[in-house]
Amino acid sequence: MDEIIIPLLAVGLAEMGDKTQLSILLLSSRTREYFRLLLGVMLAFLLADGFAILVGSWVTNVIPVHLVKLASGLVFILFGILILKGGQDEEAESNLSAKRAFVSGFSMIFLSEWGDKTQIASALFATEYNPQMVFIGVMIALLLLSIMAIFLGKYLSSRIDRRVITRVGGVVFLLIGLSFLISAVTSSAFAEML
Repeated sequence: MDEIIIPLLAVGLAEMGDKTQLSILLLSSRTREYFRLLLGVMLAFLLADGFAILVGSWVTNVIPVHLVKLASGLVFILFGILILKGGQDEEAESNLSAKRAFVSGFSMIFLSEWGDKTQIASALFATEYNPQMVFIGVMIALLLLSIMAIFLGKYLSSRIDRRVITRVGGVVFLLIGLSFLISAVTSSAFAEML
């Protein structure tokens, strides 16, 4: 049972308030397709963290972490720009369609999860414990946190003006993207010094 509980608690605590949960919260405030958003998010977690558990840290040996962070940063910036641009015509495009909710949830989480602390933790737990049990614990933690983020986004969107949420969301996505780009540049520069 420890093989499920320890990864569940560790990943759950590490992921709480993380950029991925913030992304889910912001996306859920722009759609009413909560289930499809959750499906996209969980598929991304399944692939990214499942892959980490199966392969361990192989990805970071094949693809440099700074390149993954660079791609993630650019995607976050693109989403931030699209959110802010979409905010100009709030009534026409205030909601993500069912397809866009799934694709947005999947792409944001899939790209941002590579090289993330929870993915690395998942890989490390898989070296210590039964990989199937680690997978179960990690996925339960991510499912519970994603559901909480979606409900919080739904709650906030019913209490706060959508234009405010849209502007805040766009700016947050831009800031997350910039932090990824800065991290990619600094990790690349550090790697070159070695």
